[in-house]
This record gives sequence, C-alpha cells and structure tokens, in this order.
Amino acid sequence: MENQNLKRPELLLPVGTKEMAMAAIHNGADAIFMGVPGFNARGRSYDFQIEEVQEIIETCHIYGVKVNLALNILIFQNELEKVVAVLEKILPLKPDAFIVQDLGLVRLLRQMAPGQRVHASTQMSISNAEAIQWLEDLGIQRFVLARENSIKEIQAIKQNTTKEIEVFVHGALCVSYSGQCFTSESIGGRSANRGQCAQSCRFSYEMYVDGEKKDLQGRSFLVSPQDLCGINEVPSLMKAGVDCFKIEGRLKTPEYVATAARSFDEAIRTAQISKALSGPLLLKKQMATSYSRGFYSGWLHGVSHQKLVEGTFSSHRGFEFGKILRVNSKSLEVQLNEEVFAQGLKADFIKPGDGVLWVFKGPNGQSTEKGGFVFSAKSLSDRHMELEFSRELAMDNVYLGARIFYNHDKDLKKDVALSVEDKQRKKRIPVNVRAEAALGKPLKVQYTDGKNVVTAFSENVCETAKSKGLEALDLQTELFALMGSPFRGESFVCELDPATPLFLPHRQIKELRQQLIAKLTELRIRNGEDRVLEPAAHILEWIESRKSHQKEAQGIKLNLLLRERAQVEDVTKALEKGELLLARINVVILDFEFGRDYEASLNLLRDHGLKVAIATTRILKPNEHRNIKQIMNLNPDAILARNLGAVQYLQANEYQGLILDDFSLNVTNHLTTEYLLAKGIYSLCLGYDLNHLQLNELLQSGAANRFEVTVYQYMPSFHMEHCVFAAFLSKGSSYLDCGKPCEKHEVKLKDQFGHWHQIKADQECRNTMFNSTSQSAARYLKEWESLGLGYIRYEALKERGAELITKIKAHLDFINGEKELTSLIKDLGDVESYGLSESHFQREKEYQSRKK
Repeated sequence: MENQNLKRPELLLPVGTKEMAMAAIHNGADAIFMGVPGFNARGRSYDFQIEEVQEIIETCHIYGVKVNLALNILIFQNELEKVVAVLEKILPLKPDAFIVQDLGLVRLLRQMAPGQRVHASTQMSISNAEAIQWLEDLGIQRFVLARENSIKEIQAIKQNTTKEIEVFVHGALCVSYSGQCFTSESIGGRSANRGQCAQSCRFSYEMYVDGEKKDLQGRSFLVSPQDLCGINEVPSLMKAGVDCFKIEGRLKTPEYVATAARSFDEAIRTAQISKALSGPLLLKKQMATSYSRGFYSGWLHGVSHQKLVEGTFSSHRGFEFGKILRVNSKSLEVQLNEEVFAQGLKADFIKPGDGVLWVFKGPNGQSTEKGGFVFSAKSLSDRHMELEFSRELAMDNVYLGARIFYNHDKDLKKDVALSVEDKQRKKRIPVNVRAEAALGKPLKVQYTDGKNVVTAFSENVCETAKSKGLEALDLQTELFALMGSPFRGESFVCELDPATPLFLPHRQIKELRQQLIAKLTELRIRNGEDRVLEPAAHILEWIESRKSHQKEAQGIKLNLLLRERAQVEDVTKALEKGELLLARINVVILDFEFGRDYEASLNLLRDHGLKVAIATTRILKPNEHRNIKQIMNLNPDAILARNLGAVQYLQANEYQGLILDDFSLNVTNHLTTEYLLAKGIYSLCLGYDLNHLQLNELLQSGAANRFEVTVYQYMPSFHMEHCVFAAFLSKGSSYLDCGKPCEKHEVKLKDQFGHWHQIKADQECRNTMFNSTSQSAARYLKEWESLGLGYIRYEALKERGAELITKIKAHLDFINGEKELTSLIKDLGDVESYGLSESHFQREKEYQSRKK
C-alpha cells in the first residue's frame, strides 16, 4: 500500500546528448536538465543547437518528462544583449524551468517571461533558509541546495520555507562549495563559474606540514572526494520533504543515465510503499559499472573526513567486489569481500567479455592500476571465482592481495539501447479510451491521458449490419493498437446501441485511431498555452534603463583585510611610527582564522582612529548563528557579509552598521548590482571572474562609487566542507574527535605543477585553500579611479612585520599619487616568496575546451 505521506519527489537526470535524453525518458526519469547553448556550467559538454533543444523538449513532453534548462553561469555586461537573443529563441520552446546562478539573470527572465519557472542553481551556494527568504522578491520557485547540506539540515531548511527544495543524490562531488571555487582561474584563465572547471580537485598533491613533507602512504589525491550515492538515504530524504532528487553527470554516458534512473526510481517506489529496498548493493554495482570513483553518502550524514576522500585515485574504477587470493599463469583467483557477499552478491556474476581492474602497490609505494577484459570466468564457490585473461596480459605475483573492481559490463550498452528501442520496454503513456456508437450517427472516440482530452468522429455514420455488427472487444483491440505510438491503452469504455447490430468500415476505425494519436501527441508537444513574452526591443531598453549614470568622483579608498591579531598589531605600530597614515584607509576588515581575538583587535584599531568591519563565515548553515551573533554583539562599524543568509539575518535582527558584500556573492553585471544595492547592501566587492575589460564595462554601467575591487590578494581557491587537517593529521571524523590539528600546524599543498597552496580553517572548521602566488591589479588602478571606483581591497594572508607594512604603504602611496606604478610593482615583487601575477585581470579571452 502506498504511503500517502511520502509524495514522489521529481527524479531529475542529466543530459548532455540526445542519446542520454532517450535513456532518461525510458528508464524512469520525471525530468531532465540540459545546458542552454553557449551559457551553461559544463563548457566541455556538447553544445546543442536550438533545433536540437526543440527536438529534445518536444520528445520529453510527449512522454511526460519535464525539461529544465541550465543557464547556470555568471553573465558579464557585454553578454546581456547576447543572452536576450538566445532566450528569445528558447522561451517559445516552453522549457519547464531555467536553472540560474546569476541574480541579474533571474531579473532578466522575470522581465522577458513573467510566468516562466526559475530554479536557483546550486552555484548560488544556498545552504540556509535565510537566503531563500531574502530572495523571495525574485519569485524563484525552487532552490537547489548545496551538496554539503546534511539530511538534518535539509529538513530544517524545508521546515522554514514554502519553496521547493532540490537535492543532489548521486554523481560526482565537487570538493569546493559550488559557486565558491576559483582554482581554475589560476590554470589558463579558466572559470568554474563560467562552465570551464579545470578539475583541479582531481589533481595529485603533496602535503607539507610546518615546512616538512608528510608521508601519506601512497595517498596523493587529497581533495578528490568519492562520488555521491544516496540511494540508501532515499526514504530519509523523502521524509525530509525534498521535492526533487537531482543526479549529476551531463558529461557522462547514456548507460550512466539509465542505470541511475532505474535504481533511484526503484528506490523511490519502494519507499512509497514503506518497504526496505531489496538488493541496494546490486543497484550500486550496476551504477558503479557505468562510472564510479567509489561511492559514499557524501555529506548527507554530516562530515566524516576519514571517509569522504579515499586519496589513492581520482577517476573511474567501478565497483569494488573482492581481493586477489592467488596469481596463476593466465588467471587470477578472487575472493568476494565479506560485505558484498553478505548483501547477496555471488561469484558467478562476471561473464566473458566483462572488464575488471585491480589496484596494487607499485615499486614506489604508489597505488598502481592494471586491468583487462575477462576471457573466461569460473565460479569456484559462492564466494570464490577464477578469472582468465588473454595471453597479452602478463600475470605477476605483485598482484597478490590487490583490490579488484568490476568496471565494464559487456551487456550494459545493449541493454540500455533496448530500453529505448524495444517497444515492449520503452516508456508509453497510458490513455483511457471511450467509444460511442449508435445507428445513424458517426462513431465517436475519445482518448484522454489524464490531462488532455481529444475526440474524433468517423467519416461515415453507423449503418445496420447485414451480418455480425461492431463489438466492444473488436473496437478495443483496434483502438488499443498503439504499439508504434508513445501511448498504451489503459481502460476502455464502450457504449453500443444494443437494439441494432452496427456496421462501420474497419478502415475508418483505424483512421480514427491515427487521428487521435496525432491530436494527442500535438497537445502534449504544445504543453499548454503559448507564453506571453515581452518583445526583445523592450527588454534591451529595460536593461539600459537599469544602469546608473551618476558618477561621484570621491577618490579611491583602501579597505584592508587582516587575518590575525599579530597583523593588527603590526598595522597599529606602523601608524604610531608614522610609517602608515590614516588618509584614504576606509576600513580594516577582520577575518581571523578561528574567530578569536576580535574584541581586543577591534578596540585596538578604534583607539588608533580606524573604522572596523568583521567578516562572517563564507557559508551559513542551519543552527550556525553563533558566529554572526558574536559579531553583532561586538557592534563593529560594518560587517562583511559573505553569503545572502548572513545579509538576511543581519537585516532581520536590525543590525545598525553597514553591510558590505564580499566577492563570494559573484557580482558580474549591473542588473545584479542594482538589485543588491537597492536591498540595503552598502558596497559590493566585484566578482573574481571579471577581467579588467569586463570590470571596466561594469564600472561604467553601475554605481561605481559603491563598488570595491580586490587589487592585492592570495586568491582563495577551494572553500571546502572537507577538512584537510582532520583527514590527514588525525584519525577524527569531525571537530568533535580530531584534536584540532589546524590550531597547531601550518599546512600547505603542492600541486602536480609545482604550485603551492596554503590551507586555513574558519570558525566552522571549513577549509580555504589559497594560491601561494599573490596577484596584483595595480596597473589598472588609475583607469578604474577615472571610472569612479570607490574602494580597493588589500587582503593579507600570512604577511607579517616589514613585509606587510611595505605592501600596504606601497598601495597607499600609489593611490595618493606619491609612487609610480613601476615602483609599486617592484616593492611588491621584492617581498614575494612565490612571485606576483595579475591572474584573472589580464585574461582577455574566454578559455575554450579542446574537447569541443
């Protein structure tokens, strides 16, 4: 019996090709998501043509599958007109929703098509109910929560909003919060917020602790999480009120889509009848074979730093099922792991032609992979098997004890193809059929699919039959002959004149069926009434009207961000000695690693005549208000709000100081700046995806005097729920049992290209990885000043003493006209350990993937 309290969540599958769309439709998907051509967060995926988008939308709607279009990147000033042109072509195709990251783009969609559904992308970094409440005026119907939210947190958010909630349940996990990863910026000018992720979380890294390289016993993929598989958590997520289960993977295959759709559809149906899922391990085996970096429940049960990252690999291995017990001349003898055996797996599941991979310790201690196709497979017992390979694959005793994975099912591709092509297996829409026939009247037939009703009449009227007349069973057989259509007969009602046998040519009954199929198909493609769209010319006028042409030349002021109390003491001593002057220092922002020493530092700075701001954490989750309450109690002159939930909390609790926006809100166009400023944010730190030309355009179109640009910093790359300190310097799973190594050690990671990255923890134990090469935008300062820029920011990381003061003074002297550009750059370069770059500011061309 179905549990009425557990409504079916929408099952949303990824689509990167037409074949993936068909696999989703015919294997259990309720909806798909695919990218808007040229404007989506998977730059390496196939870019659909508009005609292909139309074909997929129409096919999906025929089969009752919704289509959500991912428009989930940041939009630059010079792209607003281009995106209007694309939307003008796509909106008439009636997509069911757009998935959007950019707040300005949400506003644009609202102007163009007020009735269009909009879903907030996970790229918005929404992890709390306060952010959802703050965005209420944008009319967003659904929010895709951060992958890092636990089930308890998801439930708490759902209980505090009427909006729909979408949650990732399967697929790759980004180690960084989506929308908060800037690692790719330092690799060829690529931007994850622009769909050009460099996959740097999958790189190998070395760990240095207090300057010494740490032996990690062959683990080098230190920030590469295992893939998420939340199939065991389906009942709990449904009870939490999740409206949509999302599966990641637009770059994957039809086999990946089909196996995930089947498995989660089965899990949902089982939960609805209050039964335990039968054989979840076998479902995981099928999904892992199509793609898996190892499966884990991600953050659905909270943090577990010892389990999230396995550390020895970062790409597909498949399903781990056993260990190698014996190496023969042409074969391997394998024993199933106790866990998989206990859950029903037997040693006869591998067939000739399947593929396996095994992992063993190489000569340098690193994990080494070997694999091949199975030539023959023999079951030695329920738990033991012998796998024979071709002669080309040499056997070696070093394989003894190796972990072994099932990573290729030779029948899977064919099976998925049959699910789409086999008329008995493919999805078909149930229709209820009604037929009415009476003497002297045409045969009337009605098809209904539960939403649409179509009716047709025969060309001729029914006559008196000379022999056998029309019979209900014959009519049903003909009207149910729907095998070549998207439909299948569900119920049949027939009203025949009982007094007189009736005759109608059989051909006309067949023609009626064909007419009704065509009509019903057309109605399903139409998908409701045509939408009223605002003319593009009006939209472009509206975009222009939102620009602010009022320029206030106030001169650039410096905001100084410090990360420890010792830096505060360095600055105040320099003020006392006259090495630094107060002129043009607007505010000092405190962003301390563990949230300590704020009060003493605030008082010290105020005693020296400086205004003080304190930064919130970059992420706010349910029941994490302790930090922001502490900041409010200190009553600083301003608070640097790093997420929209913090803004909502501050405004709801009537904070009287200034609210400053940080780069983490990803501001890249004037439709976003106008929205944020109008809602009470005093100044905006512009997004780190802008180069200097794009930044110039934004300065010319908005309230530049309220804008801030970070001109000197060590770029924060990953911002992670995963704690590198706890994972590799302790045995603990969370802050409760890790011993807090972050408070005792300095940790740096060295990537495979030789670049260094410092790791710092915040008050909630989240890690930020910083690029050790500093970046400066000094050469653009005078140009930005001429365009009315109000503020620049200097962000300290680890600098102390003379190095810190030299850098700050150089910037102050430059903006005061007391130092030339070449002298400023020399002063900065002279004290840098790892060099100085201009990073994203100098990038003038968008990165293009060679895979395209």
